[in-house]
Amino acid sequence: MYMFKYVMKRLGLMLFTFAIIFTMCFVLIKLLPIPTNIMPGQDPEIVYKTLEGRGWIMNPVEGENGVWTYDRVPVFKQYATYLIRVFRDGDFGIATTFREYANKNIWDVFVSHLPPTILINIYSSLIGVPIGIGLGIIAALKKNKWQDQVINIFIILLISLPSIVLALAIQYFLCFKLRLFPIEMSTSNDYFSWPVFHSMLPAVFALCLGSIAGYARYTRAELSEVLTSEFMLLARTKGLTKKQAIMRHAMRNSMVVIFPSILGEFIAVLSGSLVIEKLFSINGVGGLYLKSINYQDYDFFMLLSGFYTLVSLTAGIVIDISYGIIDPRIRMGAK
Repeated sequence: MYMFKYVMKRLGLMLFTFAIIFTMCFVLIKLLPIPTNIMPGQDPEIVYKTLEGRGWIMNPVEGENGVWTYDRVPVFKQYATYLIRVFRDGDFGIATTFREYANKNIWDVFVSHLPPTILINIYSSLIGVPIGIGLGIIAALKKNKWQDQVINIFIILLISLPSIVLALAIQYFLCFKLRLFPIEMSTSNDYFSWPVFHSMLPAVFALCLGSIAGYARYTRAELSEVLTSEFMLLARTKGLTKKQAIMRHAMRNSMVVIFPSILGEFIAVLSGSLVIEKLFSINGVGGLYLKSINYQDYDFFMLLSGFYTLVSLTAGIVIDISYGIIDPRIRMGAK
């Protein structure tokens, strides 16, 4: 019962926070000038009527000199219109100033770009989690020995270097010098074929290196603390071997902290692949987000801002809820 109340409370707070952030994004973006660039071959009347139909402007009129004038719709009236379109009609808008996808449905474009973003994050987690936890376990079991020192140096280097530097180093050495991988990801939509998977690997390595360092650090810290706990001494005095005590008690208790971080890292890493997607020319959501800002396509910006905000908030709530699921002794929300 306590867990149920806690989950409901966290979900409510998450939705409330999401609503505040989403509203702020909409208001701030609408304070900017309305982009009304007429592309070659476009009819200005159609462009302005489209903006009027989307609820952005009203009373568009063409002047004698060919210059159009219009009145701005109040921001919160625009917001109400936008929410009605989204929740009642499932209409996230059409691309207006995003030249590559002009007049296309924004939701369809977003869904078509989602698979590569999700896949590179899944692959980075599948590689980073076992390696990071394995290195952390070795470092904890060999604490203050040469193995621990080497792993600590490796962890410090990965944590200290920004992800963009690691990505550029991977591009230079593995892709350019050694020619083991292509510099850019394949443009094919056959995401589960070997050529596409092979072209994804540099971006996957760039993403998972930071995760490896994080998992190794957390695992070493938690396992080292558990190994020196009093219940471990009690387990040994009851006749358990060192290996049995570690497997049955130490690993189990240290995973209470480590496993939720794995779940949260997998979700949160979706919001951290913007720069990586740009560097490796991955046709994912990250590149779409950056381009929507450059083109000032507000409907695109709102959908993608909502996506990344929801991803970040979901990561936090998944971590909190998973504590109570993994360890029944933890009663979230209990007094």
